Amino acid sequence: MSQTGSNLLSLGLEDHDRLNKELGGGIPRGSIVLAEGDYGAGKSALSQRFTYGFCEEGHSVTFLSTELTVRGFIDQMHSLSYDMVDHLLDENVLFLHADFDTGGRLSDEGEGERKELLKRLMNAETMWDSDVIVIDTFDAILRNDPKFEALVRQNEERQAALEIIGFFRDVISQGKVIVLTVDPSTVDEEAIGPFRSIADVFLELEMVEVGNDVRRQIAVKRFAGMGQQVGDSIGYSVRSGTGIVIESRSVA
Repeated sequence: MSQTGSNLLSLGLEDHDRLNKELGGGIPRGSIVLAEGDYGAGKSALSQRFTYGFCEEGHSVTFLSTELTVRGFIDQMHSLSYDMVDHLLDENVLFLHADFDTGGRLSDEGEGERKELLKRLMNAETMWDSDVIVIDTFDAILRNDPKFEALVRQNEERQAALEIIGFFRDVISQGKVIVLTVDPSTVDEEAIGPFRSIADVFLELEMVEVGNDVRRQIAVKRFAGMGQQVGDSIGYSVRSGTGIVIESRSVA
């Protein structure tokens, strides 16, 4: 196997869409991937496409969702023609649901104190055993962690981010990939800045109005360790029954 081939985790599905080709043949091992976009921009669909593609290529994935239950995850993936049932049964993918109640606790916490969610995540060893760990959406974890919130209130956002970033670096030093999706409108600019700075792959998902049409595009802001050439902007759509579709037309 070539050095390039061995260093990239292929996103697969070559006969289904052109995403892997557009991203230069895959995601470099030992990378943090940050996918940013406002509500409705397609962050979840992209992270689900990554998950399915990685599983199809024989890589193990942990998928932590702050929105979907396992039933919702299976249904959502099925609607995009990404059938995850066999991968779940074969334990290729570990699905976890972070269920916040209105008090900001994980719902199984009862009436106890709000827990430090980031610390709980870091201590959940099984979660980090997979080749790829996807957290959709990471901003919800940040917003519901009382320690992180308190530091942000004291204008200590960078300090708040350093511990989790140090942990992420340890994880990716083992050749793993961490994928984080973030809605930047829900967190302070200073809080997300450190994660942007350390991301090896930084993707911005944008919705652009062209006449009466709304087009989606992935703006590739950073792509360290790329294989083949990676485009600056990738037009795409999300279609029921098909999933992610790469559009051939460019978006102005």
